[in-house]
Amino acid sequence: MNGQAIKAIYLFEMARMRRTLLQSVVSPVISTSLYFIVFGAAIGQRIQEIDGVPYGAFITPGLIMLTLLTQCVNNGAFGIYFPKFTGTIYELLSAPVSMAEVLIGYVGAAATKGMIIGVIILATASLFVDIRIAHPVMMVVFFALTAITFSLLGFVIGIWAKDFEQLNLIPMLVVPPLVFLGGSFYSIKMLPPFWQAISHANPVLYLISGFRWSFFEVAEVDPMISVAIILGFLAALSGLVTWIFRTGYRLRE
Repeated sequence: MNGQAIKAIYLFEMARMRRTLLQSVVSPVISTSLYFIVFGAAIGQRIQEIDGVPYGAFITPGLIMLTLLTQCVNNGAFGIYFPKFTGTIYELLSAPVSMAEVLIGYVGAAATKGMIIGVIILATASLFVDIRIAHPVMMVVFFALTAITFSLLGFVIGIWAKDFEQLNLIPMLVVPPLVFLGGSFYSIKMLPPFWQAISHANPVLYLISGFRWSFFEVAEVDPMISVAIILGFLAALSGLVTWIFRTGYRLRE
């Protein structure tokens, strides 16, 4: 394993975050504050508590997941797509660097950036509501697994995309609706039975449910099922990336 190559790719990607602090850090903080003002103040006046948790605190894990998923997918996709767009991907492919090292460098940087923003969102949320974490170890497990998995998804999207329209298709049109419909701002127990069944087909529900359980011990589904779902998704994406590297799909074109 070429640690120097991984470090070079990782630091190069992390440097991009420092150059775009306004977009990477300030924008998510402002967005989170607006969510708390709109949902916490307006809706919170009508919904005081959900499962014994104050509404403002209840939506905090969902807000963190919304930001984490969006940031990880975007960073993972853009990180590998931009070298394709500029043509520098061929320098990377011809260098004495294995595809595993490329993957670790890009996905590691995307996951790190997503987790940094997630921690900032958690700190911002604590200014508005009282946050308690019942299971900090499991919180970190869900946090890290989600960041790695969706950074890997972004990496796959970046390889698949042929232009900027395709690059933004899934992060803009697929991920946010899944998060919003995954119980970010409500409990699915509040839905009619038919829509509860539909919601259980949404994989993001399990991520948000497990993450919320680590805070308040309140969950829509068993936390171990949530862990199994995200591990299964991670395994499926790893298999897909292995196939991409083996065949050179859209890397050598």
